[in-house]
Amino acid sequence: MAKNLREKTAKIAENKDKRPMAVAKHVRISPYKVRIVLDIIRGKGYREAIGILENTPKSASEPIKKVLMSAAANAENNLGMSKDNLFVAKCFADQGPTLKRVQPVSKGRAYRILKRTSHITVVLDARA
Repeated sequence: MAKNLREKTAKIAENKDKRPMAVAKHVRISPYKVRIVLDIIRGKGYREAIGILENTPKSASEPIKKVLMSAAANAENNLGMSKDNLFVAKCFADQGPTLKRVQPVSKGRAYRILKRTSHITVVLDARA
């Protein structure tokens, strides 16, 4: 049993994605709004993606820029890559936990407000 577990663990570690990445969890913005901006920068170079995010008037561009810069710093410091050769290989936003609030309305009723959060992931890769 232990031998199979060691082999399985070694196989997972061997196939683990070795590309630089960064994740921001519990960001207080809807994943639908984040995905709009992520679609713009997907496949772009690092410098171009930063330029796009600085000039995009969407509220999601600020947290995405922080995650992108963190992934580039991980690539530079941990893997010895140059920022000039990096591009956005994968980026996605998953839904995080939803904060549920109640808005009172007339006749003693209540209206539910869903405050959504998202987990933003950016994976970079070097140009060949």
